[in-house]
Amino acid sequence: MQNLEPGMPQPLNFYSFTLEGLEKFLKQYGKEKFRAQQIFKWVYEQRVTDFDQMLNLSKDLRAELKNLITFNLPPIVKHLVSVDGTQKFLFDVRDGNSIEAVVIPSDDRLTLCVSSEIGCNMACQFCFTGKQKLKRRLDTYEIVGQFMQVQDILNKSGLKLSNIVFMGMGEPLDNCEAVFGAIDVIHSPWGVNLSRKKITVSTSGLIPEMWRVADAKVRLAVSLNGYNDEVRSLVMPINKKYPLADLLEECKSYYRATGDKITMEYVLLKGVTDQLDHAKQLVKLLRDVPCKINLIPFNEHPGSGFERPSDETVQAFHTECMRLGAQVLLRRTMGRDIYAACGQLTTKVNRPETMDISNSKIGGNNARSFSSGQPGL
Repeated sequence: MQNLEPGMPQPLNFYSFTLEGLEKFLKQYGKEKFRAQQIFKWVYEQRVTDFDQMLNLSKDLRAELKNLITFNLPPIVKHLVSVDGTQKFLFDVRDGNSIEAVVIPSDDRLTLCVSSEIGCNMACQFCFTGKQKLKRRLDTYEIVGQFMQVQDILNKSGLKLSNIVFMGMGEPLDNCEAVFGAIDVIHSPWGVNLSRKKITVSTSGLIPEMWRVADAKVRLAVSLNGYNDEVRSLVMPINKKYPLADLLEECKSYYRATGDKITMEYVLLKGVTDQLDHAKQLVKLLRDVPCKINLIPFNEHPGSGFERPSDETVQAFHTECMRLGAQVLLRRTMGRDIYAACGQLTTKVNRPETMDISNSKIGGNNARSFSSGQPGL
């Protein structure tokens, strides 16, 4: 969150303020508390970002606020549309850096996957972002801005985001202040007004910060990806510091606090995590944890060192988990042809813009690309 000291020479970005934060900020300048609610309503409900149009504020107040607050959002510099309807947005986040966010369509929802960092320190071996060292953590406005920019584009086609998942670039719990500030704004009835049940935070297992997900009363997803400590440590170095036994105990604590099942994300890597015996060990590992398992066939990216299992192997693994009584979902791969699928996000470093998936079940490579100002919806 931003420094709220009065007298700062540079105006602060509105989208980093929670309602409470804006109230405190305005109070330091002698303004009434209810003014924050008025401004929030203008911006998030009416999408008005010009103080001159906020007519229930006095003329003098409007003039003063212009010097204190800006409404700048990270610009969209590239917009790709997959053959399956998935959309990927590349954002400019200053100093030559960029991040990606993805809109994932389904029959009953429209989900935005947002990034929380430029790069990542977790170094998960199957994740393209993990190949890129952390450059910096995003500010709250840069996270909220992903939602607002994408929703403004979707509004032109009468579409509305229904869910948000913190599963993009970066480890969300490595940037708690900005992430949970953004969640406050996105959930607030004065802000985006999205139900807490429609917000999911995914973690690689940063145990000391996992309590924050329960405290925020949002959904928890855990990137598991191993059926024992040896395998998980191989693909996820964080497991050496926070092993499975401790991680699963923390998951149980989350369930006791919220009553919500945890989503366990499990990437199927050919010959590493995709065998029937692995399925048996996975179900046994999670038998005492209230959870559902999301199976994710590995999504290729340059230099990964892993391969995607065959469709037959993936289906056999799914069937075995169900036979053993697990609540398990085989996640449909979305946006793979535009490098928008799980584990494929990064800045534009050593990666083509699209991938030929002509031999895949989801069809040929007909991805469309749009530059800034040409959403193509």
